[in-house]
Amino acid sequence: MPIRKIIHVDMDCFYAAVETKHRPELRGKPVGIGGPAQSRSVLCTANYEARKFKVKAAMPTSMALRLCPGLILIPPHFELYKEESRAVHEIFSRFTSKIEPLSLDEAYLDVTDCTAMSGSATLIAKEIRRLIQQERHLTASAGISINKFVAKVASDWNKPNGQFVVKPEEVGGFVKELVVEKIFGVGPVTAKKMHSLGLMTCADIQSQSLLQMTRWFGARGIELKNLAQGIDTRPVESGSERKSLTVEETFPVDLPGLEQGLQAIPALYQSWAERMRTNAGLGEIRGFVVKVKYFDFKTMTHEMASPSWPSIQDFKKLLSEVWTRRSDPIRLIGLGVRLGKPLNSENLDLDLDLNMNLNLFARTS
Repeated sequence: MPIRKIIHVDMDCFYAAVETKHRPELRGKPVGIGGPAQSRSVLCTANYEARKFKVKAAMPTSMALRLCPGLILIPPHFELYKEESRAVHEIFSRFTSKIEPLSLDEAYLDVTDCTAMSGSATLIAKEIRRLIQQERHLTASAGISINKFVAKVASDWNKPNGQFVVKPEEVGGFVKELVVEKIFGVGPVTAKKMHSLGLMTCADIQSQSLLQMTRWFGARGIELKNLAQGIDTRPVESGSERKSLTVEETFPVDLPGLEQGLQAIPALYQSWAERMRTNAGLGEIRGFVVKVKYFDFKTMTHEMASPSWPSIQDFKKLLSEVWTRRSDPIRLIGLGVRLGKPLNSENLDLDLDLNMNLNLFARTS
């Protein structure tokens, strides 16, 4: 079986870069994409000039303006971003049909069977980035490796407008020094638990037995152990249409009451909001949901239809309503949004697996 060649392409400050492309007078100035501070919105992204002031995506607009009073705020123009994204994906398709979009500004490409550039994934990534810059006047960074996890982490190594290769024989050494927060699916709650157990890096996880990891993290311990060793067998799912975005946490000890459950919501919300930021623009919020798994593994969910970005208090309210239906020790809490096509679409399918969009005029708690 051939060694897989996976490329993760990540557009540099995509929304801000698109705005600057169409408004050259913005070049060299700090730019943030989001709603006005009085709307309690969060930033979708900020360019590198703004990041010098420690302004970053998912930050409340009011805080960003305090850090960078000269920040130029621009409301999102999703149709413009979608148009640019489609053009970039057309460039991808010249090399492979195995493309898995993560959002408007990033995607996985499987070029294992690609014959272009003598089959070199490194040269293919370089050529894709050259074409994006030449044809779209935008820059992209790329990570190249044997699986999705390592390729995605690698794409951050030489940003902006660079790429980084992790060869098969280098994977073990590369992941060894990664902090646990870099592991796919590890949010603030899991990271906090790992730190309490002395697990700071992938090397710390590698030193643990599989039995110990499953004692600490249940069935998920197997996945964490594999990823910490650079093992990721997930395929590049071309044509798959993700229709939901949720995060969940299995607690090391069952939460005995509602108060403890409510205290867990903010960290989960932070993780969810960050994932929403990186998966912006593919659909519209149609509702939000809380999932609870009890000590006996039985599951209960409660949801609310709404086109608005939910706040921490919205999720706390749903959890409280679940608790009124069953008040037993909680093993797991999940929260997320149901997404779908625009409300004026002919297809008003309310499938639980709905498409993703970031409402930048977001309500935050």
